[in-house]
Amino acid sequence: MTMRIGDCGLRIVLVGVVAFVSIALPAAAQTSLSIYRDGRVVVRRTLPQALQQGRNTLTLRLEALDPATLFSTDTSVSIASATVRYPSAKNDALARAIGQTLSFVRSVGDTVKATIVRVDPPQYRLPDGRLLLEQPGEPLFPAELVRTAPEAVVVVDAARARPRTDIAYVAQGVSWEALYQVILTGTRAQVTGTATVTSQALRADSADVQLVAGAIRRARAPGVPAPMMDRMMAAGVAQSELKLDVGEEAVGETHVYQLPGRLTIEPNVPVTTALFPRSSAPVTREYIVPGVLPWRGWIGQNTEPDRVPVQVWYTVKRAAKTSFGDRPLPAGTVQLYQADSSGRVQLIGEASNDHTAPGRDLRVQSGDAFDITAERVQTDWNQEQLPPVRRGMPNRQRVTASYRVAISNAKSEAVTVDVREAHSGSWKIVESSIPAEKLSSTESRFRVSVPAAGEATLTYTVQIEQ
Repeated sequence: MTMRIGDCGLRIVLVGVVAFVSIALPAAAQTSLSIYRDGRVVVRRTLPQALQQGRNTLTLRLEALDPATLFSTDTSVSIASATVRYPSAKNDALARAIGQTLSFVRSVGDTVKATIVRVDPPQYRLPDGRLLLEQPGEPLFPAELVRTAPEAVVVVDAARARPRTDIAYVAQGVSWEALYQVILTGTRAQVTGTATVTSQALRADSADVQLVAGAIRRARAPGVPAPMMDRMMAAGVAQSELKLDVGEEAVGETHVYQLPGRLTIEPNVPVTTALFPRSSAPVTREYIVPGVLPWRGWIGQNTEPDRVPVQVWYTVKRAAKTSFGDRPLPAGTVQLYQADSSGRVQLIGEASNDHTAPGRDLRVQSGDAFDITAERVQTDWNQEQLPPVRRGMPNRQRVTASYRVAISNAKSEAVTVDVREAHSGSWKIVESSIPAEKLSSTESRFRVSVPAAGEATLTYTVQIEQ
């Protein structure tokens, strides 16, 4: 691709933020946007401009096109070159007016005429021939000197005549986030999900919008022109607009969510749309005391009691072959709500969720329990040397450690608390007051029943060889 540079008002943008795109043609152009979580946008434009076989030159009105990423989605059409001109700033317009005489406003009702000799350093000739070495006032420009909209001249080669022009490019400046509301009602949950599109500088009228979920690598560092960067830094929340259900499909290793209808996207105006209809699903709650043993390294001797949090986990079941279970959920934020004794819905937890594939349960930690507490203390510790497995090998060590976990429950109902331990090396539970479950090669679990307004104690001994 070749780029042409003309007068000083012309600039080529290597990376930019796409905003409103239009073309001076009788029929309206069609815009389609695929928005990624990291701010990238794939912009697809179907222009009503017919192409003749051979070379064609299109003049498009764009804002901050990234010509390096420009291509045609029509395999019979290729981009030969692209040149971008931005709306005129004051110095650009002054440079184009060198040699011309303009009016300059010095105050209300007070203007002076001067001929522009140079812009940098400033030199202006007054009607009597004298020169000013500074700008005499605010210039008044004739319309022909000011470019009011960005322009791009795109040269394309068509292998055959085409009834329209299809182009696409990668841009910056729009992001989206998913948020899920889970209302807990006993053993069931009512789940809704929304996606909010936020634009820092992009503007698109009546656009077809897709949201892309998945990890897409970035090899090319984005750059943003200064005017667009100013707008992005000043971006804020203005309003939200609620839409309806979305369609979804897998493309490559991503999932693409098609938003309903056509959206108008404006800078600083978030647009919120539903990801799926309200769904009902079974939900389970778990209380978990996390492990204390070091994942790497040796178990040390520690006789100080350790007040450990009792984590609260919720699992929303997503059975396969159900509309909710067969739907992938993009990564986002999960908010959990539950009604109080007066029926008022209260926020009881908030957590982040990773991308959840179809058929996988939605599992999040809402926080730590308030009425359930736990204290773990090491009650015994022993280290001994073991002979090597065979001659020439180093000696082995065996550490045996015993623990007591006391759990208090201030709730009016009995609860079951999972006490878990993470292990490394060759390990085994040699003794415990409650049977241990081996969840994996690195984790064990004890299920402790705690009565209402009561306490329960777990003791166990773990042995590790290295």
